Amino acid sequence: MKCPYCGFTQDKVIDSRESKEAESIRRRRECERCNKRFTTYERLDEIPYMVVKKDGRRENFDRQKVLSGLLHSCQKRKVSVTQMQEIVDAVEAFVVDSAERERSTASVGELIMARLKEIDTVAYIRFASVYRDFKDVNEFKEELEGLLSNHNSRSRKANPR
Repeated sequence: MKCPYCGFTQDKVIDSRESKEAESIRRRRECERCNKRFTTYERLDEIPYMVVKKDGRRENFDRQKVLSGLLHSCQKRKVSVTQMQEIVDAVEAFVVDSAERERSTASVGELIMARLKEIDTVAYIRFASVYRDFKDVNEFKEELEGLLSNHNSRSRKANPR
């Protein structure tokens, strides 16, 4: 728990009590850095976070499913498990931060692809080929040409003649 006064993450629990309705737990905490006290409330998060599929179906958000897709895309690439975990954490934060408690798989996929594009373009293309469901070689070629044109324009800006 982060201290609301100084931001330090280490604290000690001084007192714990159930609320009158027994729906939450009230905890008095004391920051170990600034010694100020604050109160937190813990309650069960009953409504699951959802993703909306392309066909309109809704399903529970599953971190493991996101990680599995990344593991397949990054297989035999120099993408560390830590980098993949950071992407999964970013995706989960994106879903959790939604006011409606749901996000479209399109927006989740775009976030993953943006992160992969920064880390490893081959892993990005692998993920994009499955995510965007390329129908033929021409769609694959167009995606590669877009990557190459972006790469070439960045190279020209970095090395003007």
